[in-house]
Amino acid sequence: MTEKERVNIILNFLEKKYKFAKCFLEYEKPYELLIAARLSAQCTDKMVNIVIKKLFLKYPKLESFLNASFKEIKEIINPCGLSNKKTEDILNITKILYENFNSKVPNNEKDLLKLPGIGRKTANLILSELFNMPTIVVDTHVIRITNRLKLVNEKNPKKIEEKLLKIIPEKERKNFCHRIIFFGRDLCSAKKPLCDFCGIKNLCNKF
Repeated sequence: MTEKERVNIILNFLEKKYKFAKCFLEYEKPYELLIAARLSAQCTDKMVNIVIKKLFLKYPKLESFLNASFKEIKEIINPCGLSNKKTEDILNITKILYENFNSKVPNNEKDLLKLPGIGRKTANLILSELFNMPTIVVDTHVIRITNRLKLVNEKNPKKIEEKLLKIIPEKERKNFCHRIIFFGRDLCSAKKPLCDFCGIKNLCNKF
């Protein structure tokens, strides 16, 4: 089987199984996704979605954060963990967006990576989700599953991203990333994958 054939089989399976998969983080305004993504570090998206409802109810506009209380934000986001650092980053991110970017989220990697607490994974998510750019978002699910499916043989996120950019067609990248994450939560978990229910287990390095 060629690499292209393997990729096509995986893409077709994911489309049939998780056709309507989308970003799990809930947001209405662009900057809300940026904040939610920052909160998701070492925290489940489910918990982040609970927390941001309270956070954005209290601070409904980006400008609301400019005079926000460090203590109050920390109390709200505490369930997400690392609350001191995340509170500091949220306050600095919103200040930078307001002062340097006219309260808008930057549409390029260079400026996104200058924001406190924002790395490649989050930058690629923002570019894909908000600006429909053909990026690859490499999270723990993508690392685990692309290795299992022998699309990559690598643990370094940057190298995985580079490899997937070469083999995943541009028009498929956004859906691929969302669907892989759903697949990871639904069937291909880290500790107890439900292999008997997987339609592509014949491609997996576990068999």
